[in-house]
Amino acid sequence: MGDLYRKLETDVVIEAPAWKFHEMLHRNPHHLSNIAADKVQSCELHEGEWGKVGSIIFWNYVHDGKACVAKDVIEAVDEENNSFTWKVIEGDLLDHYKNFRVTIQSIPKDKGSVIHYTLNYEKLHEDIEDSHTLLDLCVSISKAIDAHLMKEKN
Repeated sequence: MGDLYRKLETDVVIEAPAWKFHEMLHRNPHHLSNIAADKVQSCELHEGEWGKVGSIIFWNYVHDGKACVAKDVIEAVDEENNSFTWKVIEGDLLDHYKNFRVTIQSIPKDKGSVIHYTLNYEKLHEDIEDSHTLLDLCVSISKAIDAHLMKEKN
C-alpha cells in the first residue's frame, strides 16, 4: 500500500518578484478568475481570512477540460520563505486521491523568481494516474499570474 503515496514537483521561472507572486496567490487568489479565466472560474473564501492558516477556500476551476471544484484549507504559511500549503478537504480530486496537498514556494532569484510546486498525495488505488496534468495546470496559472504582474508593473 505504501506505493500509493506520490510526490510531484516542478519549478516555474517567472519575471515577477517572489513576494509579489506569493502575495497574489496566497492572499488574493480570488483575483485569479480575472487573470486566468479559462482555468479558474471562481475562488471564494468560505471561512476565516485570506492567507490565514485554517481558512477555507472554495475553487471552481477547469482541469483536463472539465469543470471541477475543490475546497481547501490553508494548512501552513511561512511568510519569510514565501511558502504556503493547501490541503484539499472536498471536491473532485478526492474522487481519485485519499488525500492531496499543494505546497507553493516563491523563491527570489537575481532577476525574477522560481515558483516551486510540490504535490503530495495518496492514490485511492494503483490504477489512478499520477497528477501530471494538475501540475501542468499550476504551471499555466503561474505564467498567467506572471504576465498579469509584469503588465501591472509597466
